[in-house]
Amino acid sequence: MRASFINARIAELVVHIVGNKIADEGVVLSKSCLTLSDDLSNLLTNFFLGSFMSDEYHHLYHDTNLNLNEVFSYVSEIFDSPNTFYLQSINLAKHLYNESVYPNIKEGEFYVALLKGATFEGDEVDVIGIFKTEKKNIFLKTFVDEDSVNIKKDEGTDTKKLDKGCLIFNKERHKGYVVAIVDNTNNGSLAKYWIDDFLHVRKIKDTYTNTENMMSLAKTFITKNLSQSAIISKSEQIDLLNKSLQYFKKNELFKIHDFEHEVIARPEIVERFRGFKGEYESSKDISIDEEFPLSHSAIKKQQRSYKRAINLDKKIQIVINGNSDRIEKGKDAKGKFYKIYYNEEE
Repeated sequence: MRASFINARIAELVVHIVGNKIADEGVVLSKSCLTLSDDLSNLLTNFFLGSFMSDEYHHLYHDTNLNLNEVFSYVSEIFDSPNTFYLQSINLAKHLYNESVYPNIKEGEFYVALLKGATFEGDEVDVIGIFKTEKKNIFLKTFVDEDSVNIKKDEGTDTKKLDKGCLIFNKERHKGYVVAIVDNTNNGSLAKYWIDDFLHVRKIKDTYTNTENMMSLAKTFITKNLSQSAIISKSEQIDLLNKSLQYFKKNELFKIHDFEHEVIARPEIVERFRGFKGEYESSKDISIDEEFPLSHSAIKKQQRSYKRAINLDKKIQIVINGNSDRIEKGKDAKGKFYKIYYNEEE
């Protein structure tokens, strides 16, 4: 992991309440920053930073002028003049409220923190943390009342999992800083308003992103593009998925010509793959290098989506991890079937 938070500590912290704008819930602003005990500071530090485990990073950006990105502007003021921290936290809260214009967005606590002692690629840097908690859990609280122990229901935030957050490292300012993002409500408009509308970021093109994009491209090509043709069977598609995943796991360096030769192999499919790569990059507005070092953390994340199974009807699944040549597909009077040859049964 390129960032380290072993010595990170909260230097400043403020919390506001940000609601849903279309529901006219408004913003409740704190009058000052918080004063934290050591125990509470440690608890919040672990809560805020514990979810940032990925090596995927972004830059804040704007289509015309980076200074017009509101988050970039406000955090730059904090980095330049730390005494403006409280004022800029208000600007950030109001900006989030203005972007909270989707029906499913929930009111929640909005934290802004200035963190000291973190490092990025070995350099100690200040970090602005921006977090929002929306989900509330029900818990039971016991208390003593006139020599009796009573119990009541209460509601609060679970400190084991952060809903939304970002860390903005004071590094690569001219590119839009280095930004790490967590969004555990990552679906539809809820992802769009936090990542695209509020932060407005794009992924940094590096080893992690190249690996992630190429693995996603390969999977999409095999499972969707090839499935639309009669070039290969379903079992052959899964065999290609297996070969693709093994290529990424066993190599330190990705070379597209080696990948085409070792994994895809068949000339007519290689030609189709080359055309698909250009279409995929254009549709995603990305560019993937043809040679780059592979990121093991990106491989570990992406391999979870490599579903190597044939699903039959609703309750039958054949998982294939290799030897697809020992599977035959056919049809008889009873219907469609798969025939599997094997040597040993475990």
